[in-house]
Amino acid sequence: MKKILPVSLALAFGLLGGGCVVGRRTVDLPVTATAMAPVSKGNVVINSATDVRHFENEPSDPATPSIDGDVNSLSAEQRATFIGRQRNGFGHAMGDITLPEGETVQARVRELIKQGFAHRGYAITTDASADNAVDVKIDQFWAWFTPGFAYIAFEARVYCTFTVRHGGKTESFTVQGYGSNHGQIASNANWQLAYTRAFDDFLAKFDQELEKAGF
Repeated sequence: MKKILPVSLALAFGLLGGGCVVGRRTVDLPVTATAMAPVSKGNVVINSATDVRHFENEPSDPATPSIDGDVNSLSAEQRATFIGRQRNGFGHAMGDITLPEGETVQARVRELIKQGFAHRGYAITTDASADNAVDVKIDQFWAWFTPGFAYIAFEARVYCTFTVRHGGKTESFTVQGYGSNHGQIASNANWQLAYTRAFDDFLAKFDQELEKAGF
C-alpha cells in the first residue's frame, strides 16, 4: 500500500507533465470545410451572433465557464475569447484557455453557420434584405477535462439557440454539439480534437434542423 500511493501521485502529475496548466494557453480552433453543394438556393444573412454564456467564479462543475480571476472584471470583448480552463492532475482549476488574438467564439460560430448553409446550397451574404436570415445566441462554447488514473478525458460542448427566417416564416430551434477524446497530456492537439468532434456533431445536428425548417 505504501508503494501504491506514490505511484498514483506520480501518475497524476505525469499525466499533465507534457502540457503547462499554469498561465494562459492559446488554442486555435479551425472549422474544417465540409462537402459543399453548388450555390443554388439563394443567400442567407447572419443578422447577429451573440455570446450569452454564463461565467461563474470557482464553479463546482468544470463545464461551467470560469477564469483565473474574477469573471466580473471581464469586458464582453474579453469574455468572447475564453474557450476553456486548464486543470492540474487533481482537477483543480488553473490557467485559462483562449482563442488566438483577433478570434472570438462569435467568429467561430459564424463559420460553423456558413459551413452548415453551404452544405445545403446557400451562400452567406451581408445583404440585410436577403430573403433568408439567421440570428444565433451562443449559450455554451466551452471545453474542460476530467483527470483519470490512466488518461485525461477532454470534453467540449457548443450549444446555440437559432432564430431563422425562411419562406416568409420565422422559427426557433436549438443545436448542441458535443465532442470528447482521451489523452495523456493537456496538449493543444487534445483540446483541438475535442472541439473538432464537437463541431462535427454540431454541424450534423444543424443540418437536421435546417432540413426541418425547409432550407
